[in-house]
Amino acid sequence: MSETTTRTAPDSGTEVTLPVRTDLLRLATAGSVDDGKSTLVGRLLHDTKSVLADQLDAVHRASADRGLSTPDLSLLVDGLRAEREQGITIDVAYRYFATPKRTFVLADTPGHVQYTRNTVTGASTAQLAVLLVDARKGVVEQTRRHAAVLALLGVPRLVLAVNKIDMVDFDEATHTRIAEEFARHARALGYADDAVVTIPVSALHGDNVVERSERTPWYDGPSLLEHLETVPVAPDPHDAPFRMPVQYVIRPRTAEFPDYRGYAGQVAAGVVAAGDEVVVLPAGLRTRVSKVDTPDGEAHNAAAGRSVTLLLADDFDIARGDVIASADSAPRVTDEIDATVCWLAEKPLQPGARVLVKHGTRTVQAIVTELSARFDEQQLSSVDNPDSLQLNEIGHVQLRTAEPLPIDEYAVSRRTGSFLVIDPSDGTTLAGGLVGIPLAPLATAAE
Repeated sequence: MSETTTRTAPDSGTEVTLPVRTDLLRLATAGSVDDGKSTLVGRLLHDTKSVLADQLDAVHRASADRGLSTPDLSLLVDGLRAEREQGITIDVAYRYFATPKRTFVLADTPGHVQYTRNTVTGASTAQLAVLLVDARKGVVEQTRRHAAVLALLGVPRLVLAVNKIDMVDFDEATHTRIAEEFARHARALGYADDAVVTIPVSALHGDNVVERSERTPWYDGPSLLEHLETVPVAPDPHDAPFRMPVQYVIRPRTAEFPDYRGYAGQVAAGVVAAGDEVVVLPAGLRTRVSKVDTPDGEAHNAAAGRSVTLLLADDFDIARGDVIASADSAPRVTDEIDATVCWLAEKPLQPGARVLVKHGTRTVQAIVTELSARFDEQQLSSVDNPDSLQLNEIGHVQLRTAEPLPIDEYAVSRRTGSFLVIDPSDGTTLAGGLVGIPLAPLATAAE
């Protein structure tokens, strides 16, 4: 069930009752190639009875056509033709399922190195990540790479699923060795011991996925689903400072609404209520919220994730790309961005590159003034002043934008503390950036 919390609007003094979503968990899967991520997700969907009969029939037919005696549950997730033909995951597959205890939004991400950028996309909103390893191979290079990406993105909890435990005869010593090796790596990345759980599973046969297996009598922990149903979920970011990028200015100009001027967008962080004092950035104009409109009518308040139209007490020149924020804790407005980026393009990033930066609903021209460091996710070390960043590499950059932007630290607000780097020539996404996330703590953690 959802719990509630109360918040006092900073200026009006009115108490606002807001939901705290403890019954929703956003999670992502990650891991190396052929570790069984799609099969694990398919097993979760199948064993929680979250698959429609016609979907299951299609999987049975496709599996039979391949000469398989049992259904290939990965086909429930790998929907692209190329994925089915090659037996790999290429794109992020989002799946939704529920149990009586909790609802889940799951992003199944690719394992190939060339698709690490899709892992960044899938894990960017995750509250927990399930990182798979093959019990026969243990922790490999891609495991360490994904763990570093998850740490940089601020994913607060990890589950290490030691898959294919049946292929090593359910050997306890193998599981213990892998768990201890990964625990050391996770600690070096900044994870506390209680934030990482290791579970031996067989996605193919269902051991410890939904039900605990009798074939691992030495394991006394929960099944994967039991852990997902009971793991503490951080509350929605209602306590973060209010932020809303303006997406559209609404001026009906009808007889019924002759003077209506509203600013539509999705609340990116925090809570806004009628009577709150806000500031419009980058101009720095201060005013109050006079009304909060929603598709369902007027509301007294709105929290992160809700799409609303705000009416303000003063008439200002406000346009798409502006940010309406809490007046007491506004983001800084700057044309200098210091950030960590994950490079997602085939062509390398080099200092001096001219790019576009998309922050919220605003896109501006920018130049990469400095490439100060590259992170070696295998050695947990930092290489100073590299010549370039290659595909899937993580580095620290300084950017100068043509126009000032209202920027938060990523640790304060994920939505307004992150941005995209775009190729101005063809509009492709080059990188995802996190403001104020230094490489130094990761690079020195292992020392």
